[in-house]
Amino acid sequence: MNFNYPNGKRYIPKELDTENTIKKKKNGSYSNRGMTLEEDLNETNEYYRERKVAVIHKKPTPVQIVHVDYPNRSAAVIKEAYFKLASTTDYNGVYKGQYIDFEAKETQNPTSFPLKNFHQHQIQHMEEVLNQGGICFVILRFTRYEQVFLLEAKHLLIFWERMTNGGRKSITKEEVEQQGHLIPLGFQPRIDYIKIIEKLHN
Repeated sequence: MNFNYPNGKRYIPKELDTENTIKKKKNGSYSNRGMTLEEDLNETNEYYRERKVAVIHKKPTPVQIVHVDYPNRSAAVIKEAYFKLASTTDYNGVYKGQYIDFEAKETQNPTSFPLKNFHQHQIQHMEEVLNQGGICFVILRFTRYEQVFLLEAKHLLIFWERMTNGGRKSITKEEVEQQGHLIPLGFQPRIDYIKIIEKLHN
């Protein structure tokens, strides 16, 4: 079955994307365990759920099916589908009765985090969550250094506004370090972002 992005470009699963895999290995952007940010967060969220710390899930990516074959009456085979543009953020859930909503992004840029990694509708969604009293943030990974930061959405909104007013189109690493919170990488959980949330909302 073929999957395509909204722009029509074909989706290549990570395990099949040999060229991209080789580039990543050469650039040294794989963590020691070869895990992506999404995989690390999914493991972390499972750890939280099993220990009744929080219930956080990754939102499924909406898919539009465009071609289906029916080899027989009792079976349908999807032949082609497109990923729809996600309308909000990657993860949401509840922690101690509070709604949590966040986006996770990573970059190989060693000095800044490009704001083009975000979309206007995501920024608007984060603002709406904050207006309702929810906990909203982004988790940013600088793959070159294997550093992961939690940046509260209120700061991201300021950087976004700066860009829309003609300012720089990225957040410098120094700004992320100053306004964000470094999350030390561990084993269980791998990315313990709830520990940062506890400090911020106690």
